Amino acid sequence: MAAYIELDNVSLRYPGGDVLALDATDMAIGEGDFVAIVGPSGCGKSTILKLVSGLIHATTGNVSVGQREVRGPSKGVGMAFQNPTMLPWLTIRENVMLPLKIVEPFRHEYAAKKKTEFAERAEALLKKVGLAGFGDKRPWQLSGGMLQRASLCRALIHEPRLLLLDEPFGALDQFTREELWSIMQSLWMDGKPTVILVTHDLREACYLGTRIYMMSARPGRILEIRDVDFARPRTLQMTFAPEFTALVQHLRMQIADSRGTVVEAA
Repeated sequence: MAAYIELDNVSLRYPGGDVLALDATDMAIGEGDFVAIVGPSGCGKSTILKLVSGLIHATTGNVSVGQREVRGPSKGVGMAFQNPTMLPWLTIRENVMLPLKIVEPFRHEYAAKKKTEFAERAEALLKKVGLAGFGDKRPWQLSGGMLQRASLCRALIHEPRLLLLDEPFGALDQFTREELWSIMQSLWMDGKPTVILVTHDLREACYLGTRIYMMSARPGRILEIRDVDFARPRTLQMTFAPEFTALVQHLRMQIADSRGTVVEAA
């Protein structure tokens, strides 16, 4: 079966030509996979998200989504970032519904359904993430963790086939972050979108991912691909199991070795 997302010998050199962010990278991601990308800062993790979403173009090689070459910004993609970036003049419900106002086929129905079907869809998602009753609040009335929950709802409201997550839990405290892992796992299991998660948190990658791509320091290359076969739904208690901690430690040592090699070369 053909991969849903494919990077074929992709490299990316930023304008000016002196920074090779990504070098000879191959990836094949199946539809419905939850892929985590880990590696040291500056290794090209977020660059891969930009390439897949069509925000930037590869210097060499090909990027395809759904067996189609990516030539421009992809439509119908859900995205969530470290900063939830809610519009302060809108309610939480209105912020969550923003993709329905922009993305077809929902856009042409928005005026007719924004107070009925679309509002109900937003409320159902907010309930799933523990924000029932907060739809009428403004962003400044919610905590950081609550805003990130709302951000996940916004990323999923239009039922995208592809969800791109760039350090969405990185700014949160440990307890909130772990709670959101469970919520993210449930949301993925409900709809099975294809997910690419960029994270520095190795426990997070092992908890959420079906597969982990480990990258080297810049220029970014794929050092190792690890399938994660732990049963679902996964629990926090499971993260203390010997096989889980062994995987986290293996990834940590591989990344440390990669950084050390770069330092020695410099």
